[in-house]
Amino acid sequence: MLEGLHPNRPTHVLQLMTDERSARTMTDLLGEMFDPTETAVAAFESEDGVTWRLEAYFADAPDEDYIRDLIRPVVGAKADAAEFRTVDQKDWVRASLEGLVPVRAGRFRIHGSHDRDTVRPNELAIEIEAALAFGTGHHGTTLGCLKALVDVLKRGRPGRVLDVGTGTGILAFAAAKALRRPVIAGDLDGEAVRTARANARANGLGPYLKLYEGPGVRNAMAARTRHFDVVFANILARPLRALAPTLSAVVAEGGVLVLSGLIERDVAGVLSAYRHQGFHLASRGTIEGWVALVLRRGGAAQRPLAGSARR
Repeated sequence: MLEGLHPNRPTHVLQLMTDERSARTMTDLLGEMFDPTETAVAAFESEDGVTWRLEAYFADAPDEDYIRDLIRPVVGAKADAAEFRTVDQKDWVRASLEGLVPVRAGRFRIHGSHDRDTVRPNELAIEIEAALAFGTGHHGTTLGCLKALVDVLKRGRPGRVLDVGTGTGILAFAAAKALRRPVIAGDLDGEAVRTARANARANGLGPYLKLYEGPGVRNAMAARTRHFDVVFANILARPLRALAPTLSAVVAEGGVLVLSGLIERDVAGVLSAYRHQGFHLASRGTIEGWVALVLRRGGAAQRPLAGSARR
């Protein structure tokens, strides 16, 4: 599966059945041509192992003729078979959760209310219900960041955590559950912030989540030089490159940056942007074609995380 991050309030979707090569090409093409905060593209392999389903989600009604002309050089006459339809704002996320099994990363478990009774006593469970903001834990970017957090926690207990582009709040919740410390989290979309706040209350984490609305670290809680032991930014390649100076500035000495929302072709450019800020690649993981990077300040040598919270 190749999947982009859904816009928070999709109104329309394009669907087209095609082959793998065409699906991959159109995923790249549409991803480059449209604003990633307003449009997202997904491609799924069918059970027959040959056919792929392309889906493109739009925050506003798209120009159907323009898009058909755009993809025609890739799929030929199949462009005319592309189906455009509206998305039910109340039901699209709820439908996407139906039948999904819980997601696990170490002791973390992300689940819906229908699986609440199956949570084990030793699990750090996070319940996410349907909401008009993307983020159920099933996406490869979120799962990659959760796995990175599991590895970070094996090396120590970071005292200060920041989640940039928090969405439904999963990464912030996971850090708060494991550390029982306040976590700063922000998103530029007000709906995402409201959803994260509601999810935090539902998970008993309201007192631990300090939320702000704004781009990047543009808030007094987040814009603190060399302050955070772990900084998550699960967004997309273009904003990650643009935010390199400000994200790098808030990472503490010995801290880590966990970046995701990247496909393989994005990695070199993002790494270059952060190397210019004095960071190196410590580890990377790939899930369903999506890459998560763990970066550390300085040379190639491993550095320990802070072992205790600082006030």
